[in-house]
Amino acid sequence: SVGPVLPAGFAGLKVLLLNISRAVSRDVLITFSPTEGPRLPNTTEKGKTGKIKLPKEIFHSLGSWMARVVVTVLNIQQLGMFEEVNQTGQVLDDTVVGITVGETSIFRLQEPMKLTFTHRQLPYGITPQCVFWDPSKGMAGGWSSSGCVTQPRNNRTICSCNHLTFFTLLLNPALDESTAQALMAVATAGCGVAMAFSIFTIAFCIFLRCRFRSEETLRINLGLHVNLVGSLLLLNLAFLLNNGTSGGTQPKTCKVLGGLTHYCLLCCFTWMALEGCHLYLLFVKVLGIYIHHYLMKLCLVGWGFPALIVGVAGVIGSYGEYSIQTMDHQVIARLCWITSKYLLVHYVTNCAYFSLIFLFNVAVFGVVTQKSCCLQSTGVVQGDRKAWKVALMAVGLFSLLGATWALAFFTHGTSSAPVLYLFTILNSLQGIIIFIWLVALYYPKTKETTGSLSHIIKHDKTTAVSQD
Repeated sequence: SVGPVLPAGFAGLKVLLLNISRAVSRDVLITFSPTEGPRLPNTTEKGKTGKIKLPKEIFHSLGSWMARVVVTVLNIQQLGMFEEVNQTGQVLDDTVVGITVGETSIFRLQEPMKLTFTHRQLPYGITPQCVFWDPSKGMAGGWSSSGCVTQPRNNRTICSCNHLTFFTLLLNPALDESTAQALMAVATAGCGVAMAFSIFTIAFCIFLRCRFRSEETLRINLGLHVNLVGSLLLLNLAFLLNNGTSGGTQPKTCKVLGGLTHYCLLCCFTWMALEGCHLYLLFVKVLGIYIHHYLMKLCLVGWGFPALIVGVAGVIGSYGEYSIQTMDHQVIARLCWITSKYLLVHYVTNCAYFSLIFLFNVAVFGVVTQKSCCLQSTGVVQGDRKAWKVALMAVGLFSLLGATWALAFFTHGTSSAPVLYLFTILNSLQGIIIFIWLVALYYPKTKETTGSLSHIIKHDKTTAVSQD
């Protein structure tokens, strides 16, 4: 079913011509490489070259008995072709593969064409993306991923596309150098502001604890807030130290700084979880004030458990200099953090740990919201509730439970830069949001003897459920 084969080409362009019968009974396989171009496969090639799989459906649907297949491998750097304006991703090996069958356009395939690009292990932060050249994009054409599905593997990426045209694999960095520098500037400024408001928040909470010495529940609530805001203060301080000294830091100092930053981050996550637990006990179980040495036990967990995790990670040598690089190994950012060799430690202790905490806190937030709605409908909650105050309470409570950190799940991919900006700004504002929330929550009550965690629920003196 395969007719004469004609390889051809010159500098930057290599071509393979095939005549394929309409009655072909198997999918057509072709291999290619940037240096040797396209050719028919042989038994000596095992994972070293790229592969093209054309489904037989293409040829069965053609009107003519024989179809001319043209496969081209182009070096776009040598040819000066396929240059997109403001392109951020790098074309793998400067290679573009063109595939045509017959003289008509092939699109909307039921069984997709599969194109496999081989490459080295991609650096962390580099995302492969299967794209084709779309002449209608922009003024002079551009790369588009419509109709293509990207399936990354260890040393190869499989592109499944429902049409035939010119394809390549774009290697998109999560960050380019200018974006990284801008994010670091935003984060540094945000950390400075957050530290100032964290200090204001701690001072305000201490003032309230001193004013309402007899209100045990209120003192516990404020004690939790002080510990959470304190962990945020330490995290911002550790980041500023990391950002200011990591470039020329001694290896041992960098390990200590990486461990300190990791410890402060885990403390933040743990205190967010403890805020959720306390909220559940206070609003649902009404047990918080009956546990002996309650706040002391929470402090033991909030500051001790992260120390245990960091201690184990430090013993196995997880900390050191971590660098973010482009495909040409240009370093765009350096931090003292968990090294690339121990990324599993990062995924388990940070990503998985926060995921569990976030899911738990979202569930608690839903339960508390449902409980407050029930109390309002039954008339237990009294007082006028302005919409903006309700919204402020919800935003503050959600920030207290760590909702802004959930944006980290959306920062991986080819369009993550806007999310990274949003993630950086919102988490820099977390201390400010908590400060405003606490002032709005407690300041109107400084003349009242109340131990309320929030204005969401108020009880009169005869109810068995009380925050006093």
